[in-house]
Amino acid sequence: MLALMMDRPLLLPSILEYAAQYHPDRQVVDRTVEGPIHRYGYADALIRTRRMANALIAMGVKPGDRVATLAWSTHRHFELYFAVTGIGAILHTINPRLSDDQIVWVANHAEDSVLFFDITFAGQVAELAVRMPTIRTRVAMTDRAHLPANSPADTLIYEELIGANSPDFDWPALDERQASGLCYTSGTTGNPKGVLYGHRSTVLHAMALALPDAFNFSARDVVMPCAQMYHANAWCTPYAAPLVGASLVLPGRALDGASIAELIESEGVTFLLGVPTIWVGVADHLDGTGARLTSVKTIAVGGSAPTAALVARIEDRLGGQVRQIWGMTETSPLGVINTPLPEHAGEDADATLRRKLKQGRGLWGVDLRIIDEHGEIAPRDGTTAGALQVRGPWVASAYFKHDGSEVFGDDGWFDTGDIATIDAAGYLRLTDRAKDVIKSGGEWISTLDLEDAVCSHPAVAMAAAVGVPHPKWDERPLLLVTLRPGQTADPEDLKAHVAARVARWWTPDEVRIVETLPIGPTGKVLKRELRAMLNPVGPAPA
Repeated sequence: MLALMMDRPLLLPSILEYAAQYHPDRQVVDRTVEGPIHRYGYADALIRTRRMANALIAMGVKPGDRVATLAWSTHRHFELYFAVTGIGAILHTINPRLSDDQIVWVANHAEDSVLFFDITFAGQVAELAVRMPTIRTRVAMTDRAHLPANSPADTLIYEELIGANSPDFDWPALDERQASGLCYTSGTTGNPKGVLYGHRSTVLHAMALALPDAFNFSARDVVMPCAQMYHANAWCTPYAAPLVGASLVLPGRALDGASIAELIESEGVTFLLGVPTIWVGVADHLDGTGARLTSVKTIAVGGSAPTAALVARIEDRLGGQVRQIWGMTETSPLGVINTPLPEHAGEDADATLRRKLKQGRGLWGVDLRIIDEHGEIAPRDGTTAGALQVRGPWVASAYFKHDGSEVFGDDGWFDTGDIATIDAAGYLRLTDRAKDVIKSGGEWISTLDLEDAVCSHPAVAMAAAVGVPHPKWDERPLLLVTLRPGQTADPEDLKAHVAARVARWWTPDEVRIVETLPIGPTGKVLKRELRAMLNPVGPAPA
């Protein structure tokens, strides 16, 4: 017997329609690429979004067409999140930090037909145009006065399209499983893989984000995603915020500590999210100026695992509580979040910090399991490590065009490429990426634990542990560290600092101080580049 309930599809435009009706004046604020701060309410955002939907159809965009963006986090990008998906087309957000060859590759693989670009990329778009033959229309996300002279000759102008089209638009009745977004990930080996999101999966994910034990969004919040809108839907916050009527603050292209701190304080931001390197920059700025932030309640940290020292520093400088999260492009991206349980209310400071260093507990919608080296499901004992696998309604079931199918099991689970443990309370703790793990003498050494140990030293800013070849042990760990501004340290002292905090045989053969570490397009340290540059160093252990 089937239920007698209305069968209404879960479609993304319904989120903005709701926000415009019930929270019309709640603000979307951004630092525009042209420079000034722009602000408007959800009702005005909906009017412009409907105009853009009409413009897209007039351009000949059809359901299933891929519409690309090469753009920062701005109100115009926000409008495209709904206008493109709402007409049944697919929004392909290209990471502008990719190399030219990678941008060309993903655009051609996606067979993009339209490209919207911010004016900072005008010259690049013109140079690459001949290499992206499927793109028939290019739109500069600006007005006539700010159109760069080096834009492609046939470029359309975003604001002129908005002005020329009607705000009257009826969203088509789409299948809720219609594809809505496309984001490429370089988290696996080989060429980037396309993750194809859908309306249903994205609406469910946005609803899950807003739950109290997840991000706990409400109309009382001011949300600022410093995860850019070109990557994994900015962790879905441009959908989750209007779904509950929260204000949304978008940082544009300015992700330096001073610019972010200014927006946080001027807009009264309560919820922040981004990768650890962002918060290092904000903390450095606040240290240098002596300023403090007054509105922040929660800082969600993901992308790579923060160290204990960084968690403490973020909370001290920014004033909110860190909630670590874990996820991937393939999980839309939220998989787990470290929200305290009621029984944690009385724990001491050390216990709190130890808990915060875990990535978090699963939330409804994402199933987790650990597979040991024998292919068996590992116990949830917090010590047995293995391959982390996930499944759920917002987890990818395949890559676009069915690339990389080997990570999708016949039993419906996705192999994340992470090595992790899960404890009896359901807390996930990453120990490594499978490709980054150090195996010395047949035993695993956790690079995350080594990095956490050295970053507890007051002089250290960031660290990366990598394995280097060894004639006896196969691999031994090498730690590369950067120092905080104005700090000095002796490598041997740092090595002793680590040795006091990890198993003796984990102690790295060398700690090397470097000026910088290579940072990738999503804010993670590029360990593959480090390994490519390194040769065996230091004396062989006795």
